[in-house]
Formats: sequence, structure tokens, C-alpha cells
Amino acid sequence: MTRMANQHGAINLSQGFPDFGPPEELLVALERATRGDFHQYSVTWGAPRFRAALAAKISRFSGLALDPDEHLVVTCGSTEAMMVAMMTACNPGDKVIVFSPFYENYAADAILSGAQPIFVPLMPPDFGISMEELVKAFQQKPKAIIVCNPSNPTGKVFTREELLQILRLAEEHDAFVITDEPYEHIVYAGHEHVHFAALPGAFERTITCNSLSKTYSITGWRLGYVQASAPVIRQARKVHDFLTVGAAAPLQEAAIAGLELPDSYYEGLRDLYSLKREVFLKLLRDTGLTYTEPQGAYYVMLDVSELGFADDTSAAGWMVTEAGVAGVPGSSFFREPTKQMVRFHFAKSEATLREAGARLVDGISRRLRG
Repeated sequence: MTRMANQHGAINLSQGFPDFGPPEELLVALERATRGDFHQYSVTWGAPRFRAALAAKISRFSGLALDPDEHLVVTCGSTEAMMVAMMTACNPGDKVIVFSPFYENYAADAILSGAQPIFVPLMPPDFGISMEELVKAFQQKPKAIIVCNPSNPTGKVFTREELLQILRLAEEHDAFVITDEPYEHIVYAGHEHVHFAALPGAFERTITCNSLSKTYSITGWRLGYVQASAPVIRQARKVHDFLTVGAAAPLQEAAIAGLELPDSYYEGLRDLYSLKREVFLKLLRDTGLTYTEPQGAYYVMLDVSELGFADDTSAAGWMVTEAGVAGVPGSSFFREPTKQMVRFHFAKSEATLREAGARLVDGISRRLRG
């Protein structure tokens, strides 16, 4: 969809990256790092200074007492972190529970690991868990379950009660819980991000995947990490070493400045995205179509069934060529035959969002009249 957006000059609300820069502190640190002695390989599982700063930041928000030498592996983004987690937890032939809708890499990660995904549908409109379906999935003896919280693509924030139910089943069936938490600091009023690994008794069976991409608007830096117990991390280091050797050394040094930002930065980040959410949802309301209201992250699923297209792929293509806005066909996130949703993201400047909204309102109005 990004290629189509570029081809047709459309506003790209498909691939989730901002059109604004990172905090000034990171830019200054990056310039300084390029002049320092950080241009050769670092320790493969992460530069010591970076891991120390990362452990301190995680501990500040989760309450976990992390040892930077025992509990962390630095990866090339959360994408590699998830692949490391899957290959650490699973052998070929193992089963892995995946909630649907899901970030599309999860099914691919399972396949690349030789594992078999078990899909459990989340229940619209708020995408709650059907405990009956989840119990049935655990009865198939999975090696792990993947939980994206806050969720891409739905913006769902799992409640503490839901996470405790998942933990109870994982304990009962001796399964790992692999969490993907890159949107941990983008959560809206009335909702709370709960660090799964910090739940009572959860740490030893939790493999947390995360990145700096969304929190600091540095998706191109490709800095992520795996957090787990020491025995799991010892194995994860081996997987990571053979996948990528290590993340970029100068970027690790520069990113320390982000990890050391005060709490006010994260409060401002939440306020920033709350405003973007308010602006974009108001514009979507003006289209007259229904949509999911995100509890966290920065994605919205728009129901395009009233537009008269055969499927969401056709609708998304029309939006690029005729309305000038690119989204992602929702069917790429669902195991179920769902073909009436298009996902947009709102990690853009207010001016970009208003222009995209105006184009959608105009294009959809013409389509409905016509």
C-alpha cells in the first residue's frame, strides 16, 4: 500500500510511521554518537550502556527489577524480537495461539519457526476475548500464546482481568506468553497498559518483545529488544546472534538519551496522540461510516461495507486512486473471512490528518451519491 500511495500521490495512512521527527535530545545524541567510537560491532546482544539505560527505563514503568546482563537482548526492531522469541520458545511442530485480528507478521513468524498457529477470534466491536474459544485453544497444548498489547490493528488494550485469565491458562498448560508491546505508552483515557511480565508469577514464562520505534518516533532506527528470565535469554541470545549479529552500535548509543527522558515526555506523548485520535475520529465521523474506536496505539478500522465494493482490497485500491488516501485491507489481519474493513493509522501531523480526512469525506460522499 505504501508503494501504491507513492505511485498515485496519496496520503499514506497504511504503514505505521510518523511524518514528524524524534525528540531533539535524540537528534543531538545521534550527532554526538557519529563522532564517537561507536562504528564497529558492539556486544552482539546489546551495548552495555544501552542495556543499562533500557533496564532502568523498563523498571521505572513496570516495577520489575531487571538485570541488564541477564534479562535483555537488543534486536533489530521488534520485528526481529518477535522472530527471536518464536524461535526461542518453539520447535518445529509446536503450536502457537494467535488472536485474530493480528499483526500480519505473527502468522509468518509461526510458519518460519515451523510452528502451527491456532487462531482465536476476538469479538467485535470491542474485540474482547471469548474465554470458551481460548480454553479450547489451550486444550490443543500450545507451546506459546502471542499477545499484542496495545493491539495492532484494532487498538485494543487488554484489561488486567483478561491478562490474568491468559496467565492462568498459560500456567495450567505450561505455555509461554509472548507479548508484543511497542505501543505501551500510547494508551488513551480510561485504559491502562499492564506489563504482562509484571503480573504475579508471570515473569518466568513471559517473553516480552518491544521496540523504541513508536515511543520515540524512530521507526527507521530499528532498535528493539527481548526481555525474559535469564534461562530464556541465554537461548534467545543464540537465536539473535545467528539472525542479525547485532543492532547498530551508534544508534544504541544515541538512543540512551531517549530512554533517560523524564516522565513528562511520556505524558506529552499520550496527550499528543490523544489529540491526533480526536482529530481523526471526528473526520471519520463526517464520512458517515462506522469505525472502531482505539483504546491504545494509533490505528482505526473503518467499515467500508456501505461503499458497495466486492471486498476490502477493492475498497482500499479505490481510496488510493480516487480519494487519495492509502489504508490497508483489513482482511490481511483476520483469519476469519472479514472483507469489509480498511485500517488507517493517525501517527501523522494534524495538518496531514485534516487533509486526509477531507479527501476521505469528499471521496466517500461522491461514492455514496453515485
